[in-house]
Amino acid sequence: MADYNLVKGHDIRIAGVPKNSVVEGKAPEFVALKPSEFRGVKPKLMVQEGGHVKIGTPLFHDKTNSQITWPSPGSGEITEIKYGPRRVIEKIVIKLSDEESSESFSSYNPQELNNLSREKILSALLKGSIFPFIRQRPFNKVPDPDIIPRDIFISGWNSSPLAVNLDLALRRRLPQFQAGVDILNKLTDGKVHLSYNENTVSDTLLNVRGARAHTFNGPHPAGNVGIQIHHISPINLNDLVWTVNAQDVVRIGNFFLTGKLDTTLFVTVGGPSVLNPVHIKSRLGSKIEYLLKDNLSEDENRVISGDVLTGTKSSLEDFIEFYHSTISVVPHETSREFLGMLRPGSSSSRYSLTNAFIGSRQKDYSFNTLKNGSERYILPIDTWENVLPMDIIPNALYRAIYANDIEEMEQLGIIECDEEDFALCSFACPSKIDVGGMIRQGLDLMEEEG
Repeated sequence: MADYNLVKGHDIRIAGVPKNSVVEGKAPEFVALKPSEFRGVKPKLMVQEGGHVKIGTPLFHDKTNSQITWPSPGSGEITEIKYGPRRVIEKIVIKLSDEESSESFSSYNPQELNNLSREKILSALLKGSIFPFIRQRPFNKVPDPDIIPRDIFISGWNSSPLAVNLDLALRRRLPQFQAGVDILNKLTDGKVHLSYNENTVSDTLLNVRGARAHTFNGPHPAGNVGIQIHHISPINLNDLVWTVNAQDVVRIGNFFLTGKLDTTLFVTVGGPSVLNPVHIKSRLGSKIEYLLKDNLSEDENRVISGDVLTGTKSSLEDFIEFYHSTISVVPHETSREFLGMLRPGSSSSRYSLTNAFIGSRQKDYSFNTLKNGSERYILPIDTWENVLPMDIIPNALYRAIYANDIEEMEQLGIIECDEEDFALCSFACPSKIDVGGMIRQGLDLMEEEG
């Protein structure tokens, strides 16, 4: 076991932190899958509007790799297939049946899992539409199943604002998590790395076998899997590694033990606009309205699928995204403050990473959607560097991406980067630069150039 104590970063003191208790979510009437959220995927429908599906029925496949399919998160009638510009499939909506049924596949006992070959495991993952729960670094997308990853990484700690406490989400789920780790070990010639916070009390994380354990401590983004990969075993130019969310490791293990897709998803709802921030036992693809029903302030709000740093603007009528387990809600403000930064402030009216205002980080702060200024010239005062716990020079990398200098980008380590790891740089930036967005632009350019 290796221990990592990271210093750089910042834990945002946002109001509305979810309580460490779990409530049973309201049963939604609708669930959905959104093909448009999967990077680099060209979806081709395998179902039609008005058709009936079971839990786990494949809804679409990738035109560039037809063996990769995406599962239905519910059983019922497909009531809507929404198209966007250029006929891009944006959303597949399913009205749930009163009695849901599931597609059934081969199941195994824990002893049998050890005798399965990589080929048989891959075949089962693809046939059961489970493979998209795995992602690849670099580029953070669904990987090519024919390429063997160097290593596989699991983060057992969410350090992002308002995130799910995995000690709660993984409670009493060791058998499924163990089965998931056993399966992942068969998919790589390297190691399965499991990272968690040094203060974890989860028996599931502490007692699992077959994974190389690492403890991490420090402010966000110490819980990001990309940051952990950087410190444990950095990605070189020709390396490919896979990552899996901790809750999806359980899902993979449960699939092999039962032969069915487990749609359980532990979700947090939080933020300054949420009346009762809490953990909810819900399901994949749930309609957000059912997660926030009767739990919002009456002011105008912005609903976000995901955390406040990396999430997607959403609404009550929309659905939680495939890889998200947080719903964040903040007040939507449009009026700028008089005199702005020239006006004296205190802990009640100002938030500062550098404690520039009296008591500015002594209590949780009610953030809103205001940026408090527009984009301006970059100020090279190490603001980005102070919140990025990586041996990467973000300012120089930003300039290389801006200049489309691929060789320079490679030398500065873009292959290790993902926009979620730089989201805090965007939050901290006094110039209001979307640093994470520029990192994604650079990665897309790298991928296009091959």
